Amino acid sequence: MARPTNETDPTNLSSKAGLGRGPAATGTAPDAGARASAAEPGTGGGRPAQPVLGVRGWARWMWRQLTSMRVALMLLLLLAVAALPGSFFPQQPQNPGRVSQYHLDHPQLAPWLDRLGFFDVYGSPWFAAIYLLLFTSLIGCILPRIAVHWRALRSQPPRVPRNLERFPAHQRRTVPGDVDDVRSRVVAALKGRYRTAVTPDGITAERGYLRETGNIVFHLSLVGLLVSLAAGQMFSYRGQAVVIEGQSFANSVLSYDSFDPGTFFQPDELEPFTFTLTKFESTFNEVAQARNFKGQLEVVEPDGAKRSETIRVNHPVTAGGANVYLSGNGFAPVITVRDGAGKVAFSGAVPFLPQDGTYTSKGVVKVPDVSTGDQLGLTGMFLPTVLVGPDGTAQSIYPQPDNPMLALTLYAGDLGLDNGVPQNVYVLDTEKMRQVYQPAPDGAAGSAQGGQKPVSLMLRPGETVQLPEGLGSVTFDSLPRFAALDLRYDPTLPYLLTFAVTAMVGLFGSLFVPRRRVWVRVAPAADGGTVVEGAALARGDDPGLDKDLERVMSAAGAARQNEDAQASAGPPAAAGQAVGTTAGAGPAQEGH
Repeated sequence: MARPTNETDPTNLSSKAGLGRGPAATGTAPDAGARASAAEPGTGGGRPAQPVLGVRGWARWMWRQLTSMRVALMLLLLLAVAALPGSFFPQQPQNPGRVSQYHLDHPQLAPWLDRLGFFDVYGSPWFAAIYLLLFTSLIGCILPRIAVHWRALRSQPPRVPRNLERFPAHQRRTVPGDVDDVRSRVVAALKGRYRTAVTPDGITAERGYLRETGNIVFHLSLVGLLVSLAAGQMFSYRGQAVVIEGQSFANSVLSYDSFDPGTFFQPDELEPFTFTLTKFESTFNEVAQARNFKGQLEVVEPDGAKRSETIRVNHPVTAGGANVYLSGNGFAPVITVRDGAGKVAFSGAVPFLPQDGTYTSKGVVKVPDVSTGDQLGLTGMFLPTVLVGPDGTAQSIYPQPDNPMLALTLYAGDLGLDNGVPQNVYVLDTEKMRQVYQPAPDGAAGSAQGGQKPVSLMLRPGETVQLPEGLGSVTFDSLPRFAALDLRYDPTLPYLLTFAVTAMVGLFGSLFVPRRRVWVRVAPAADGGTVVEGAALARGDDPGLDKDLERVMSAAGAARQNEDAQASAGPPAAAGQAVGTTAGAGPAQEGH
């Protein structure tokens, strides 16, 4: 903003003289020596010398650019663009298996992407540089506003304008009473709601500083939220685990099905708590709609304290500082597989993942420890309440295990567990395996194998089925349930809650606190009383501005009006003789 011209400023005066107010005004050419002295030294009349910024000048210029709103918006947009590769490419911290597969699928492109940090976008140096610059820009914008606001809080309200009639809210009236009394009543009406000052020009008052305070609190809370989120990503962990009824979970990396630690979180920092899923229950209505899921946990804290807890959906259990959430459930049939020699090759509960609302579930059984012949793989469905149609197809009609059955298909060969590549436990890799067939019954439709059909095992709890080709047998022992649990540890959750609450409070203040200024000038009236003139101004639309000014103007004459009203009503009948005198005067007058 340009400074207004001041005729008494010697700088302005010298510049006017240099522009030719002397000789040039009389038509005389300027002095050549004066031009040479104003030119750049050593150039003999070239352009004027430019000031040199220096290191401090360049640093100040860069800081002002960084803390400008334009650069802050550019950094915010750049941060959003920089986060996009995290959605396009698999990320090493979340899914190292997919990253390994990407290297196998794109052997030439993957090394370059790895060097550029595209497989760990949010931990890359360039992404960190962008959000650190954004934090710096936000803080650089907020801190000067705090200083300006602090000075405004300590300063006096603005002076009374000369002409109050030009404001949209304006009133002028004459009230009874002297100037001092009226002024004191106006100040009393303003105090408590306004910062008020009495000046020689009149009474000035201002309110609404909480509006800017709320704005600053809101922006500081946003910075606090961002910092807390960043700290949570660095010092937290998250893991998933499937726990079967009757089994326990120990808080170690080996017990998790998937584990995602923060950047600075070390696995040896895990709190050594344990819990056991003693029972899991589910409730459904007649049309197979879920009504309730709950599991009973026996929790043992790191200090050895034991307690019983009930875990439900959206009602987590806290253990060792971590929150344990119920994210899913299903059935885990206990299956025993014996090889051709009769030895137990596999025995245990196998979680089957639900595929629909009736808990038709899909699962895989991998049997690598076979003493005779090929390794075995079983894949198929679990049906809690099976209904077999006339064409032999089976389906589940209710999610509770009223008529449970396992339907499995048999594969034999190499499971591929020894090649060092991690596998999904819920997927059977049949690339090096063959599907096992058996002779078709008389009259049944043959298959591509010519008179043979794929082995289809139908088992109910307690049943055992012999496998063809002397591969052994499969037994469906029992039917426990499992709970899919999500464990999260984040030490910044209290800070996130605090900053979220303060951000909402600050936002409400910045939106709903009105910013108003009121000026009142009092002066003695020519015919007695006091002339009161008031005006009010608001920032933006304020429907309560006129009402507030009316309240102040009414308070200016309220006390005097009350006194006049009491005087017109007469003194109170405190002295009973006045009543008696009046009563006695009547008969005396009548006697005359």
